[in-house]
This record gives sequence, C-alpha cells and structure tokens, in this order.
Amino acid sequence: MKLGIRDYDLGFDSHRVYDVRFGNDEIETVMTHDKKWVKVWINNTLNANECRLSRLIVGLDIEWSPEFMHGSDHSVATLQLSVGKSCLIYQILRATVIPQALRDFLVNPDFTFVGVGIKNDVQKLWNDWRLEVGNTKDLRSWAAKELGKKQLRGAGLKLLVKEVIGEEMDKPKNVTCSRWDSRVLTLKQVFYACLDAYLSFEIGRRLSAWY
Repeated sequence: MKLGIRDYDLGFDSHRVYDVRFGNDEIETVMTHDKKWVKVWINNTLNANECRLSRLIVGLDIEWSPEFMHGSDHSVATLQLSVGKSCLIYQILRATVIPQALRDFLVNPDFTFVGVGIKNDVQKLWNDWRLEVGNTKDLRSWAAKELGKKQLRGAGLKLLVKEVIGEEMDKPKNVTCSRWDSRVLTLKQVFYACLDAYLSFEIGRRLSAWY
C-alpha cells in the first residue's frame, strides 16, 4: 500500500496544506489555527456535500500531549474533522478564538460525528474548550452490529480499518506520545492525525447503507 504525505509549503503562517496518501486515496488536508481558514474549510465542505447535508457523516478525532510530558499543555491540542477526501486539522490550542462557524457545524442536528471512543473525545472537548458536539456514533458498536461481530465493541481503529476497509494501518507510539502542542507539527504527526479522522469517516461511510 502507498503511504505518504506531500507538504505544499506555501509559506503562510496562518495555514499549511498537504496531500496525505492512503492506498489509492489522496486526502487534501488543511492545518490551521486561524479562524478564517476554519471557516473556509467548513464552507468548502458544505458546498461540496450539498446533496448530503441532511445526513452528513463526519470523522472526528482529537490529539493532546500525554500527561507524562512535563512542560506541555495537556488540553486538546488539535481537533481533526474529515468529510470525503478532505480533512481539517485545527490547532485549537494555538487559536485566539474559536469561530462560531465551527461551533454551529459541530452541533448541526443533521450531521453525525463518528470515531472510536468518540464520547470520551467529545467530553474532553467540552471539558477543555467548552466545545459541544451534537450527534455522535461510536464506530466500535456500529461495526459490531453491522458485521455481526460482538468482539469489535472493544476494537481500536487499527482493527476496524482491517475489518471494514480491508487495509492495514498503524500509529507508532512515538507519534501518539509526541508534542501535539508544538507550533508546527511534524509530517508524521500531520499524516497520522489526518488518517485518524479520514479512516473514521471512511468506516462510517461504509457501515452506513444510506450515505
């Protein structure tokens, strides 16, 4: 399988743009702390999915620096959202203000946000940033029901990707336990942050008969 990332290196401090490759899929990824580019991503997503806005599936994941890392902020550092082959990595820890457009997007009653252990992520977003997420669906229980495999209720994303998509993926421990509060994330961090949200979306899309 082809795995890779391309940094377009546009030279802006406000945002960075990447192409993340997973197999034959290329996911356009925007990383930003700027409310303007969050709004741009949301508007582009709504326009590109106009026919699905009454039932939109959104992959959601978060990252933060682990507790054992002294001198780092352990609040949610990044919020990742993915719809189709488009991903937003919002560096919320570096943001000066959380845009209302994002708050509205997250509580839209027609959208379903999917992920592994998503209720814990949503609770941490609320605890750290008072950021509310509306409709959620845990991919573990969903996959267990749709595939008739009760053991998937305790699965991680890696196993769900293998069971639902038929591909292998891994997330190295040195990436998981890295400094997510850094001003500029490494290419490995961007790559795996994108994949967590994108693959959550893709699993949700495949499990949903009506998408």
